[in-house]
Amino acid sequence: MSQIQANGITLNYRWDGAEEGPLVMLSHSLGADLTMWEPQVAPLTAAGFRLLRYDHRGHGGSAVPAGPYSIEHLAADAVGLLDALGLTRVHFCGLSMGGMVGQVLGARHGHRLHSLVLCSTSSHMPPPEVWNERIQLVGAKGLAAVVDATIDRWFTQPGQQRLPEAVRKIRATYLATPVAGFLGCCAAIRDLDLRATIRAITTPTLILVGEHDQGTPVAHARFIHERIPGSSLVVIPDAAHLQNVEQSELFTQTLLAFLEAQKQRE
Repeated sequence: MSQIQANGITLNYRWDGAEEGPLVMLSHSLGADLTMWEPQVAPLTAAGFRLLRYDHRGHGGSAVPAGPYSIEHLAADAVGLLDALGLTRVHFCGLSMGGMVGQVLGARHGHRLHSLVLCSTSSHMPPPEVWNERIQLVGAKGLAAVVDATIDRWFTQPGQQRLPEAVRKIRATYLATPVAGFLGCCAAIRDLDLRATIRAITTPTLILVGEHDQGTPVAHARFIHERIPGSSLVVIPDAAHLQNVEQSELFTQTLLAFLEAQKQRE
């Protein structure tokens, strides 16, 4: 892993795959870090893609500037990372909060994207009271106060039983997230409203959602799909929020098929 100055802060990032491969930038969820994408690394690099994974501000090895943050801050970090690394265009894939960043990139920085994949995400997350309560609870008692409920939203019960080691790692990463960074990003999600913004997206877009996702349900994915002309929507069966982990094989196959199709257009 490496660190670089981007958008005025230090961002942690990692390369995987051959240098000459088409670039895929992977953006993680709230309370995760770049290791969230481990199930996708071997299949995507074996297919010839070069991966750029990074930690959002307030997460993993990246800096924890004073909050609150906004999705615009997080999107500016992503663009700043591209600029700092001298990258002109990438295929961008973001899950949950990463997908919110992807929506801003697609609407306002579409010239930097070959394609866009929005996973387990939403353009609007009401009511704000839910997020204010979470901010208050975590601020007072830490992430241990919400981790069990989060895991139950992120994975189905059968998924938790089938993938105990993967769930353990996700849980550990969540608990290790800096509280200040988590709270800053909670504020960004609370204040999110991209319902009109996403109509400006013209980049080829794939939308993926888990069949049993409680936090960003299928209805939210359909809303985004209906507002991005030419986008595709795929519902991943037997998966909740972290579909890339719970149903990694089907998720990755679907992602790869889309990327391969877009690669032909570069």
